[in-house]
Amino acid sequence: MSIAIVGAGLGGLALARVLHVNGIDAVVYERDSSRGARGQGGMLDLHSGTGQRALREAGLIDRFHAIARREGQDLRLLEPDGTLLLQEDTPDDAPLDRPEVDRADLRDLLLDSLPEHTVRWGHTFASADHGVAHFADGSSATYDLLVGADGAASRVRALLTDTRPTHTGQNTVELGIPDIDRTHPDLAAMVGRGNYWVLGNGQSLSAQRNGDGRVRVYLSFYDTAEDWFAASRIPFDDPAAARVRLIDLFTGWDSRFTALIAACDDTILPRSITTLPVGLTWPSRPDITLLGDAAHLMPPVGQGANMALLDGALLGLALAAHPDDFPAAVEEYEREMFERTSAAGRLSAHVQDILTSPDASRKMLAFFQAG
Repeated sequence: MSIAIVGAGLGGLALARVLHVNGIDAVVYERDSSRGARGQGGMLDLHSGTGQRALREAGLIDRFHAIARREGQDLRLLEPDGTLLLQEDTPDDAPLDRPEVDRADLRDLLLDSLPEHTVRWGHTFASADHGVAHFADGSSATYDLLVGADGAASRVRALLTDTRPTHTGQNTVELGIPDIDRTHPDLAAMVGRGNYWVLGNGQSLSAQRNGDGRVRVYLSFYDTAEDWFAASRIPFDDPAAARVRLIDLFTGWDSRFTALIAACDDTILPRSITTLPVGLTWPSRPDITLLGDAAHLMPPVGQGANMALLDGALLGLALAAHPDDFPAAVEEYEREMFERTSAAGRLSAHVQDILTSPDASRKMLAFFQAG
């Protein structure tokens, strides 16, 4: 039985790893030319019951603990005028409930755990029919099971449902300060060791300490207009001018927060945030399924990567339990996945509603205090 996984993100690699430890071969087809072809983003907090559970099933939990950052669980929540609402500092002996890890380091951990040639780089999925996957370079591969782990813009998804992601109204600009402890020690002390959130009415600023000494800064603007970036007049082709314009958009905020923007380097990445409908399902097919963002794209509030990792692990376990009956394994996996990720999607949507609401900082404080 041949298993083809489209996408070498966290979920697809977790699936390949769990299959490998259970003696089942799979091939991962990835459009990137190599593992280092593009950046992998910032930090992830892996939850003990989901993302870390997946790594335990994959036999990688000890290696994960070696690269995880307990102190990354620290949190500071503020209002735009500089009022500190919440500060949580993680004790050195605190349990690793939600440690942070660089996404690139986690992906490398998964890649290094797989046999050589498991991942076929430079393979952009184009279409599939009658058990044959076709790639943009003209090559093809046969499969008994095709797994779409190809993210928010999944092409495999179209084989199961016509549903497409829609814009949430969140427009995000990512910036960053490299080597912050040396270049801006005052800002480093302000941000702290983990996550730093400032929530206002209709916009927010967050900063996140990465393991390589970089602090990533995320500016979010909540507006349902599809052309918000054009209307904002942010000149992304001129990083220095873009920073000035972004600072203007935070007029009235404490000067410490705009100092974070001013200190950023010339890497500026705009993104419009999209999601799939909460509770999305499709009629089960014996030869195709989805995992991760391809199946249940959520707002970026801490659930997506954890769900993707657990999707991959549980699909791998289901296939190992039914090695001669892939349709039964797919149905078992999808039934659990639909229920679990619907709950996670509702929670993510609730947090997104808080972030976009008036008095977001106070509402988020109440959310954290409620546990």
